[in-house]
Amino acid sequence: MNSNNFIDPPSPTTHHKHSAGLLTAFRLGLFNLGLGLMAVLTLAVLNRVMISELGIPATITAGVLAVSQFVAPARVWFGQLSDSKPLFGKHRTNYVLIGTAIFGLAVFLAVQVVWQLGAIVRANGEWLWNSQTIGLTALLGLILAIYGLAVSSSSTPFTALLVDVSEEENRSKLVSIVWSMLMVGIVIGGISGGVVLKQINQGGVEAGQIPLENLQAPINSVFSFVPFLVLALAAIATWGVEKKYSRFSYRSTNSERDDSITLNRAIKILTASRQTGIFFSFLCLFTISLFMQEAVLEPYGGEVFGMSIADTTKLNSFWGMGILLGYGTTGFFIVPRLGKKPSAKIGCWLVALCFILIILSGFTQQEAILKSAMVVFGTATGVATIASISLMLDLTAAATAGTFIGAWGLAQAMSRALATVAGGVILDIGKALFTNPIWGYSLVFAIQALGMIVAITILNQVNVKEFKETTGKAIATVMEGDLDG
Repeated sequence: MNSNNFIDPPSPTTHHKHSAGLLTAFRLGLFNLGLGLMAVLTLAVLNRVMISELGIPATITAGVLAVSQFVAPARVWFGQLSDSKPLFGKHRTNYVLIGTAIFGLAVFLAVQVVWQLGAIVRANGEWLWNSQTIGLTALLGLILAIYGLAVSSSSTPFTALLVDVSEEENRSKLVSIVWSMLMVGIVIGGISGGVVLKQINQGGVEAGQIPLENLQAPINSVFSFVPFLVLALAAIATWGVEKKYSRFSYRSTNSERDDSITLNRAIKILTASRQTGIFFSFLCLFTISLFMQEAVLEPYGGEVFGMSIADTTKLNSFWGMGILLGYGTTGFFIVPRLGKKPSAKIGCWLVALCFILIILSGFTQQEAILKSAMVVFGTATGVATIASISLMLDLTAAATAGTFIGAWGLAQAMSRALATVAGGVILDIGKALFTNPIWGYSLVFAIQALGMIVAITILNQVNVKEFKETTGKAIATVMEGDLDG
């Protein structure tokens, strides 16, 4: 593998601009590495602390965490905005940096509100709905909504930048590297978080019995340092890339400038091809089926296996290492040989099988089996994700990349929000139905496996050629103004 894999020969259509090289691809990946670190904070540490340590119900925890995804409709707007309104002279870069600064501040404020909720629950001995808990829950939801908006305003333009700096033939390699860095962030976050948080229950105190003051200091230190690190990574990742490599201004020529496309026209472009709807359906069900366990995996380790906070945080590392393996092999070997759609189908089948393995690991009560299952699950997730993202970028009109990426981001984020809430609700239902908690968790994993199988049947209907033909005609018509009114 060398940087020549990322270089396109000069041509009139690219105005002699090269695609991002190997080093630039890894540098761009630093932004995703930062997002991986943030994911560990919100969906590994925060949800475990809220459910297992503070006694906040899984439905409440999953609900407030999902708020950050429910604001996902803003992704379409931010994508269209980055296409049409450059910020301080840049279509993508400054949206990324400002959004990163805001979501870093929001996540620190969120954990401070969690401590207030936890203190009330500890004082009452259980969760009670009263003016204090309602007010604090609403405040936490508001902060996480701001967090979600900031993530949307940064990640959507960033993904559009990947389209701007690449061509179809080398895009799967670029995606493979950049999304591998996301998993590197999750692995680093899981390992380092496990080390930092290990001091919390060195005395072997059971979940839910650790004094609140023992939780606050180490967790606050992590939630204070990581946002600054993530902002620095975002700045390094995007420095000079847009100016040097972006083809946006050439793909959107003067007669086809996307800044002349209103949001209403953009939506008409998005709905011009039935393939957009088919892929939306696949993407939604795939995402829901993949992430329903996100809010329950760490509590699963705590309740079923008796693992500590540090140990359940490290589960993300096993999952992340598997994903790195899946990402690397998919982008450079599997997709080039099998194609994007067949690779996505294989990945989905493997993910469905992995949920069965995770269920079986619970009944054996062996941590080693769970950790091994997480590595296999990560590998399968990596195969399915890279193939699906590569297919998604093929189903993106280059002249309106931000708008399309925003739309795909909307589908993913809304589905992830529904998945997070559904996981918490199904877990609470399962716990109410069964006396043994393992059956409640198994219910979540079994539904995920079934959903993934249904997603495969939808994927069979996706046709990239049909999409390009119908969408290309729609963009031309919109540019001529025929779709006005």
